[in-house]
Amino acid sequence: MKVLLASPESEVWTSRKHIPLGLGYLAAVLRENGHQVGIFDSAIEDEPLETVVRRGGYELLGISAVTPLIVDAWNMAKEGKRLGMTTLLGGPHLTLMPEESIGPEHLEVDYVIQGEAEQSIIEFVDALEGRRPMETVHGLYWRKNGEMQVNAPAGLIPNLDAIPYPAHDLYKITRYTNLNPLTDGLDTKARAYTIMTSRGCPYKCTYCSKPITGDTWRPRSVANVIGEWRWLVKDLKATEIGLTDDIWNLKLDRAKEICRALVAEGLNTVPWTTVHGMKVNHTDPELFKLMKAAGCRRVGFGVESGDPTILRNVIKKSQSLDMVRNAFKWAKDAGLQTMGFFIYGMPQETAETMEKTTRFALELDPDHAHFMLATPYPGTEMYDVIKQYGNIFANEWADYAIQSDKARFTMPDYDPDLVVHKWKEAYRRFYLYRPKRVWEKVSKKSFWTDLPGTVANAMRFFVPEKVKVVGKAG
Repeated sequence: MKVLLASPESEVWTSRKHIPLGLGYLAAVLRENGHQVGIFDSAIEDEPLETVVRRGGYELLGISAVTPLIVDAWNMAKEGKRLGMTTLLGGPHLTLMPEESIGPEHLEVDYVIQGEAEQSIIEFVDALEGRRPMETVHGLYWRKNGEMQVNAPAGLIPNLDAIPYPAHDLYKITRYTNLNPLTDGLDTKARAYTIMTSRGCPYKCTYCSKPITGDTWRPRSVANVIGEWRWLVKDLKATEIGLTDDIWNLKLDRAKEICRALVAEGLNTVPWTTVHGMKVNHTDPELFKLMKAAGCRRVGFGVESGDPTILRNVIKKSQSLDMVRNAFKWAKDAGLQTMGFFIYGMPQETAETMEKTTRFALELDPDHAHFMLATPYPGTEMYDVIKQYGNIFANEWADYAIQSDKARFTMPDYDPDLVVHKWKEAYRRFYLYRPKRVWEKVSKKSFWTDLPGTVANAMRFFVPEKVKVVGKAG
């Protein structure tokens, strides 16, 4: 079968454009099973979907979507149906809320796959081509005689080494940006690939939704990881690599073994970063020294809050402030750049707790700080708590984009306007009010070559909010 795997375009993201790694995995297994596959990433295409479909003769359109992009995915499915294609949706949002897209409001969607799909999509294409009953496709939501059918769930894939490497060769890699253009400047000539060395995370942070990869941590073997890394460096000429694991360093010895193997194989010539951060309580000085030797340029850490009570009882992060301090110190001592991720506006937050977070960010003084507004994603404990005790006023799925500068909910004794005020204040105090940080920004070429983007970000982050600070939401 001729299958086109697609990612919808949206206005909710920044200028950063990364390869859709999940589609690469699906393309690889389909190709391994004899199917013809293409990848259509709307964010970087210069031709409309219709042109690509007509030229390739594609029959099945498989669309992956996270929550903020689900409306865009539905619109893409409508276009697919207009072109006579069978439409299949999957990805994080569809795993959380599969019934929504297979209901009568979305007849443009023929099928939905819930969960990890590398095995299910092969079963599904076999069923479409008549080699097995549709009822046997794991994780499938579909219609039969106008009624929704729900098949047996798909389990987590236990042996990740059995999955072929993502079809990196199908990406139009020169059309993607470097991994962190907001901090490093926009490099339009980057060949930036991402790699996932494990799936899942056993921790239970209340804001985190892990609908596909689950709570069970499943690592790839070191040999399997190095094989893919070698392909990226030697054959595909990567200029940058980003680790996208939820928690790649859960097993400290394994993380060190990967670093040693990169050095031994001579693969440490291409810089790499931890895109989604690392857990601070699975580190030691030796790990960061090995990461530096292996070519790592920057490490990120999920700090989240500088208030111990919020960290322990609201976020349930399973880490202490001293663990955070140690990780930053060890990383800096090893000569690595550091990035900290901080969340403002969790339930029970006050002006005092958010002030502690800002002061903690200033104390840690990472090379880059990313301050985010709390977002209650469906499927998280945070979402359930707010639905029970408060009010979510993110009215459209696009409002759930983490880049949004709007508060999404209110609760008793919780002021959403104050949250946005403290969030912007954190950016000003970290970047604008310190000459060193100002110079770091204005000395970058991209500060001037992308002046419209620079001005837009300055208006978004640095212009103070006119806010009446009160004790509770009105």
